[in-house]
Amino acid sequence: MLLPYHQLDFIEAGCDEAGRGCLAGPVVAAAVILPTNFDHALLNDSKQMDEADRYVLRDIIEDQAIGFAVAFVDHEEIDRINILNASFLAMHKALDQLQVRPGFILVDGNRFKKYQEVPHACMIKGDGRFFSIAAASVLAKTYRDDFMRAIAPEHPEYHWHTNKGYPTIHHREAVLKHGFTPYHRRTFRVTDPQLDIIFESAVFSDQ
Repeated sequence: MLLPYHQLDFIEAGCDEAGRGCLAGPVVAAAVILPTNFDHALLNDSKQMDEADRYVLRDIIEDQAIGFAVAFVDHEEIDRINILNASFLAMHKALDQLQVRPGFILVDGNRFKKYQEVPHACMIKGDGRFFSIAAASVLAKTYRDDFMRAIAPEHPEYHWHTNKGYPTIHHREAVLKHGFTPYHRRTFRVTDPQLDIIFESAVFSDQ
């Protein structure tokens, strides 16, 4: 059951990211401030929801939220600073864009880089436990999916319209056959678990 985490003396923002484990594309983060009385039966960890329900909820969240923002960190920056720091950077960028300054931040996961002087709490599996984090997960996931669908026609052989850049068997095989695209993360290793072979990024040529 999802719960609010509101205290009486601060405004809470929930943060989450999408795309951390992908081979291609950006990492996307969202920050959401919900009203204290917000509730919706469909709201859950975005990974546990149907795609159609995520888009229904995105409209509801954006309509009813006190504040929300979405931020992207691209694949080149991910390679430069690593995916963990890129995830923190995306969350900070989203927090920078909020229309209302939060007094407290709830973050999905077990690690976070302090944002300014705002206190925070890390919540393992928080996207399945707290409304504000779940709402942020929905926004991050849907905006990243939109981006991957938009670039998918540039490189249709990778099937980003369905796998969204995640390391599916088909995606790994496509990288082995066709090499990296300009959207791939070069510091990530491409592994085919069926063949138990690790293909280092240096093997693949640009396309």
